[in-house]
Amino acid sequence: MAGAGASRVALKELLLVGLGGFAGSVARYALGGWVLHFAGPTRFPLATFAVNLAGCLVMGLLAGAVARYGVFGPGTRLLLFTGVLGGFTTFSAFGLEATQLVRRGEFAVAALYAGSSMVLGIAAVWVGIRAVAMLPR
Repeated sequence: MAGAGASRVALKELLLVGLGGFAGSVARYALGGWVLHFAGPTRFPLATFAVNLAGCLVMGLLAGAVARYGVFGPGTRLLLFTGVLGGFTTFSAFGLEATQLVRRGEFAVAALYAGSSMVLGIAAVWVGIRAVAMLPR
C-alpha cells in the first residue's frame, strides 16, 4: 500500500500547487489591471514590472521568515512559493535563486545565471516568434 500513500501525497502536492497557482494568477491579473487603471497608457510595461517587483518583495519576506523563524511546513511552502508566487510571477523564484547564489558567495554563477536567463530568455521568445512567423498560414 506504499504506492497508494505516495499517490495521495503526490496528489495533495499537486492540489496545493494548483490552488496556489490559481490564486497567484488571479492576483497577478488583478494587480496588473489595477496598475494599468491608475497609471494609464504607457510604453513601459508597468503592470508586469509592478507584479515582478511585488512578487520579489513577497518572496524575500517569506524566504526571510522561513530562514529566521522556521515558519511554514513543507505543504505551506509548496502552496506559497511554488503555487501562489509561481502563479503570480516566476521572476520572484529567479530573484530568490540568484540571491541565494550571491549569499553563498557564488558571484560568478549568480552573474552567469542572471545574465544568461535574461539574454537567452529574450532570445528564446524572439526565436519562438520567428519560428511561428515562418509557418504557412
